[in-house]
Amino acid sequence: MVPVPHLLHLDSAASLNNSRSREITATFADAWRGRGPEYSVTYRDLYREPLPHLADAVLHWPPRLRPEGAASADPGVLAKAEALQDELIGELLGADVLLVGAPLYNYSVPSSLKTWIDHVHVPGRTAPFVGAPEQPMAGRAAVVVSSRGASYDAGSPTDGWDHAVPMLELILGAALGMSVEVITTSLTLAETVPALAPQLDRGRAELAAAHDAAAAAARRLPVG
Repeated sequence: MVPVPHLLHLDSAASLNNSRSREITATFADAWRGRGPEYSVTYRDLYREPLPHLADAVLHWPPRLRPEGAASADPGVLAKAEALQDELIGELLGADVLLVGAPLYNYSVPSSLKTWIDHVHVPGRTAPFVGAPEQPMAGRAAVVVSSRGASYDAGSPTDGWDHAVPMLELILGAALGMSVEVITTSLTLAETVPALAPQLDRGRAELAAAHDAAAAAARRLPVG
């Protein structure tokens, strides 16, 4: 039986009408679907349909690694939360490629995306832990679309202020073992913020290049 390539597409931007990350992930998803009807997609809009925060700290661990009696949530609440976590992890495990729209909010990821991460990053289940080497996503592709209002060039005053991409590379790459590709567009605020207007051409050029990179990645992945 020939494997059916499947994409898990996540958006998290609060802006629905002029989001650069949404535009670029849409370019990827359109190119992915354009490869043929077998290129299927599961889509989650983490802003429009936000996930709840973890109902209990024990959900950071699989049941077999939880200390006895550690749960503080009502059993019914915990069971419902576990069912949602199982659904989210199942979506991830079913994906050949993960596509993440990750705008930079206050130098990190939107809280909606962080909540998804809290649900799916489970040591001993999706990430390795002592005596539990599970890493089922190892080697699969993750494409992170990072949109940033300003620039964060090396040597600039804002160098190192982007804490979104490094965190996603750590979680998706080092912890989950995925092969992470980052597509970045900067200076998205140059269109509206007078102080950034001198860099408008650069911002537009980065946006065009990001769309090209997204389409190319969608036609290339998964590899192997």
